[in-house]
Amino acid sequence: MHHTLPPLPRLLVEPIVRAGLLEDLGRAGDVTTDACIPFDARFDAVIASRQHGVIAGIDAAVIAFELIDPTLTVSVERGDASAVAPGDVVLRLAGSARAILTAERVALNIACRMSGIATATAGLVAIAGAHGKAHIVCTRKTTPGLRALEKHAVRAGGGSNHRFGLDDAVLIKDNHIAVAGGVVPAIRAAKAHAGHMVKIEVEVDTLAQLDAAMAEGVDAVLLDNMTPAMLADAVALVGGRALTEASGRVSRETVAAIAASGVDLISVGWITHSAPILDLGLDAAGG
Repeated sequence: MHHTLPPLPRLLVEPIVRAGLLEDLGRAGDVTTDACIPFDARFDAVIASRQHGVIAGIDAAVIAFELIDPTLTVSVERGDASAVAPGDVVLRLAGSARAILTAERVALNIACRMSGIATATAGLVAIAGAHGKAHIVCTRKTTPGLRALEKHAVRAGGGSNHRFGLDDAVLIKDNHIAVAGGVVPAIRAAKAHAGHMVKIEVEVDTLAQLDAAMAEGVDAVLLDNMTPAMLADAVALVGGRALTEASGRVSRETVAAIAASGVDLISVGWITHSAPILDLGLDAAGG
C-alpha cells in the first residue's frame, strides 16, 4: 500500500490481546511447551507471509509476544498497510523459545485475520477507484470484541470506517422506518432528538423514499440493494445535497458497476465478517 497508518493506542489493543492469551493459556498454561522445551532454550524466528496481500494486526501480534515475555527482541519488518508477497518477512523474534511458542497462536490468529480483512478491502478499493470516486467503507458487522482491530484493518487496506457504534450517528434503517410510520416521521423525530453535532443518515430502497428523505433534508442516504442503473438515478436525484452510500450485494464482481454509478461510498459487510485470512506462518529464522 502507499499510505501510512498510525497504530491504534496500546490502551485499546492490549485488553483484546490479553483476553486472547488468557483464553489460550487456560488454568495451567502451555503444558506442551513447558514439557518439551527447556526453560533456558533460545529461539530465533520469523513470521512471514505465504500469500500476496496487505498486512494488518502486527502491532497486536507484537503485544502478544511482549505480554508473555517483555525481554523478547521483536522487530517489525513490514507493518500495517504494507503489501507483501509469499516469503516476505513481517516480524522477527529472538529470545525465550517458550515465550515465542506460547504466544505464537494468538499473535497469528490476530495478524492473519486482520491481514485478511486488509487484503479483501484493498481488492475492492482498487476496483472501485478505477471506476469512480467511491470510498469503500465497513459496517458494524464485526466480531464482538474485535471491532477496533477490524476497523483498523479496513483502514490498512485503504478503506474507510463507517460508524463505530450506535452512539456515533443516527442511521435510520428499514425497521426504524417501519416502526416509526415512514421515512418522514422517522427523520423528523431524529432531528428533534439529535444534537447539533450528530449527523443523520436514512436508508431507502426506492426513489420515492429517497425523494421524501431529500425533501426533509438529511446528511447522507443509504441506497439499499439498488441496481447500478437505479443508483445512478438516485445520485442524480440527490444532486450533491447529501452523501450517497450504496449497500447490499457488493462483491469483487459487482463493485465496478456500483462505483461507476457515481455514489460517494460503498459499504461492505463481508470484509469484516467473512474475509478469508491471509496465511502468515511462524518458522525458525533461516529455515
